[in-house]
This record gives sequence, structure tokens and C-alpha cells, in this order.
Amino acid sequence: MGDFTGPVRVIGVEDEAYRRVFEAFLAGTDEKAAAHPYLTDIVTALPERGVWVDAGAGEGATTRHLAPYFGATVAIEPGEHLRARLREVCPAAVIVTDPVLRAGLDLRADFALLSHVLYYVPPQEWRETVLRLLGWVRPGRELVVMLQDPDDDCMSMVRHFTGVRMDLAALAEELAASGEGIVGDLTRDKLPATYRAAKEEAALAVAEFMLNVPQLALMEKRPDREELAEYVRSRHAQPGGGYAIGHSSDVLRVRRAAGPGWEEERVG
Repeated sequence: MGDFTGPVRVIGVEDEAYRRVFEAFLAGTDEKAAAHPYLTDIVTALPERGVWVDAGAGEGATTRHLAPYFGATVAIEPGEHLRARLREVCPAAVIVTDPVLRAGLDLRADFALLSHVLYYVPPQEWRETVLRLLGWVRPGRELVVMLQDPDDDCMSMVRHFTGVRMDLAALAEELAASGEGIVGDLTRDKLPATYRAAKEEAALAVAEFMLNVPQLALMEKRPDREELAEYVRSRHAQPGGGYAIGHSSDVLRVRRAAGPGWEEERVG
């Protein structure tokens, strides 16, 4: 990393730096250890498992985990460098390169996942994005939306330095109030996760990566790296050595309402 001074870097999703730090983050987090069993329980309770949609498939770890449970996988991933790895681990998946709101799909999926994608979507498009995805899900089936818990270590740090709060609670309220007739039951869950690093350099790199969540490139003034380093040292250094930053997932489960003449199948 060199000298950790100056403004926090903008790390674009197509940058080589993004790939490196994202891989470091994945190597140090236990997020998948909690998310994968949770999603597996949902999927294995489905009465049918024909097609599923992974919107924002990323490098394909979760796509690869869930794909064997379904007859066909549709993976939406606009990031070119992420798609390269996705194709390696999920060669049978149909890969869509356009984001959700531009993807011209005609699907009747048994399950859909939108995991940690809404950071890259303007808040005014969250509802439309979710409704578009839900429109690809069969009546009575489910869309799972995941985002960082707004009160965990990671998002508290983001809010401290940027003032930005991203919260699925407001989206859930908006969907409940006006879901265009296709939103059925809404439920919320939390999945604990922690990123751990043995060395300060790795912890600071991932903290900087986390601060890129609210689209730093659009900000007039970016946070200072030295202030970020002091924040991480004072709040996330562990007594026995190393660093730990909590980043639990907030989960919104959205069931598509049963349409006219549709006998809703009970799941689970």
C-alpha cells in the first residue's frame, strides 16, 4: 500500500486494485460460512427448483454453491473482471452482462438473490430494481435481498466518514406500502459476519475498500486516510493482536404475491 496518507482512494469495480482487495476481503471474512447454510435452507425447502437468478453474482462463490440445487442458473454480473472468474466456477450458468434494470429477461424463476448489490444502485432505483427482479419470480416464490447491517462495524465506519446510511428498513416499508400488487410477505433476518486480518496493512486496505460503498467518486471531499487509519486502530485492533471488523448482513425476504387463480404453495 505504501504511505497511507492523502484522501481515501476511489476503487472502481473494474480496477485491478478492486480485484486485489476484494480477494483479500473474501479471504479474511466468514460471511459465506453464515450465508451459504442460510440460503441452502431456503432453497431446499422449495417445492420446485427449475430456474434461479443470482443478480450481482460477483466472482461466483455463492452462484457455484446454489447452482447444483437448480435445473438452470441465470447470473447477472456487469463487472467484466468478475465475470471472468464467474465463468470459470459456473461454466453452465447463463451470464447476463446488463444490470437488472437494463436486462431484457423473460423468466419464471423459483428463486432470486440480490446479494450486496444495492450499494452500486442509486437509492431512488432500489424499489424499481427489486420489483423488476420480483417480476421474474413465480407467484408464491421468493427474492432474497442482502445488504450490510446499517449499525454494524463496517457501515458505522462508512457513516462516520461519509454521512451515508444504507438501510433495507426503508425499502421494506416502501415495498409494503406500494408493491404494485406483486409484493406478498416481507420478513427480515440478520446474518453475523466478521472480517479478520493479522496485519494492519490488510485491515487498512479493506477498511478503505469498505469506504468505497457510498460511491466516493461522487463526493466533493473524500475522507482522509490517516484519520481512517487512526479510526481502525482505535476501534478494531484486538487485544491479542490483529484486527476485526464486523459486517453482518441485513436480509430482506420478499415473497411474490399469489396472482389471480394461483393456488399459493406453502414453502418451508
